[in-house]
Amino acid sequence: MKKYVNRIILAAVLVVGFSVASSAQVVVRARLSAPVAVRPVAPTPRHVWVDGDWRPRRGHYEYQQGYWAAPRRGRHYIPGYWAPRRHGYVWIEGHWGR
Repeated sequence: MKKYVNRIILAAVLVVGFSVASSAQVVVRARLSAPVAVRPVAPTPRHVWVDGDWRPRRGHYEYQQGYWAAPRRGRHYIPGYWAPRRHGYVWIEGHWGR
């Protein structure tokens, strides 16, 4: 019986730990500005430019350069943005929408 209780407690701790880690956001006091980048020529007229994004990494944001992408039919790119929070801003990543 003690063996099962220990397993249940361990499973609960793991679930809570992973859920807290996955919902953690990096908050900055001021919105970061993207570095100036040169946009290369589009590979085809069908391609659309996807602006660079900020990616959270080890407690801070790193900028990922933009790129050309061929969207699927009926999709369009929704750019990322800085969302205000209580103590600053968090980056909401861009994504493909319908």
